[in-house]
Amino acid sequence: MARKQQKKVDSWKEKKWYTITAPEFLNRTVVGQTIASDPALLPDRIIETTVGEMSGEMAKNNIKMRFRVINVNGDVAETAFLGHHLTNDYLRSIVKRQTSKIDAILTVRTADGYIITIKPTCFTVKRARTSQIKAIRNMMTRIVVRRAVKTNFEELIQEIITGKLSSMVYKQTKNIYPLRRVEIRKTEVVKTPAQRRVPKVAEEDVPSAEEPVAPVEVQAEVPAEEIAEAEE
Repeated sequence: MARKQQKKVDSWKEKKWYTITAPEFLNRTVVGQTIASDPALLPDRIIETTVGEMSGEMAKNNIKMRFRVINVNGDVAETAFLGHHLTNDYLRSIVKRQTSKIDAILTVRTADGYIITIKPTCFTVKRARTSQIKAIRNMMTRIVVRRAVKTNFEELIQEIITGKLSSMVYKQTKNIYPLRRVEIRKTEVVKTPAQRRVPKVAEEDVPSAEEPVAPVEVQAEVPAEEIAEAEE
């Protein structure tokens, strides 16, 4: 007797498309679509897109943003902002020989309790002296940290994405040594207020009550031509 063949089920027919939206402070902009057989499978999915794709401004395709799905409401997947970074191609295009690229890695706490890693960078017109590099880095660090501790998370991310924070750094540091460009090359959300754990601070490093300062880690400067050679 011939066996009765079991009819195969097309799993794609059981799946549904969901629209992924950015957080409210980014106007719930649609950042993409994803498919799943069960909405319970969507939370924690990571989505990456560019500011250009979100805004329609192709000139901003060099800025990538990362989101994580946190909730599903009907056929809409809501997300939380994880961070941003500039594309490698764009960073390579603005590195020039015989100039200095001055980086800093800053861990800051916003006014509403988010802990974020911010990586600003300055590009000089020509190679700067060690003392000038140190002064620029110190000024850049001071501006970014002070702005972060006085601003809430959403406002700070808006200032970073729109270039407002970079402009602040440029205007206040260009008199130390001529700068060609200032960028915030990367941000990353380390902890949200709900999961925040206060980092340990040495007693001598505790800031005064008049001006709170977030913990700061600074990365050493590397001449731009060395970076260009390493990337080649």
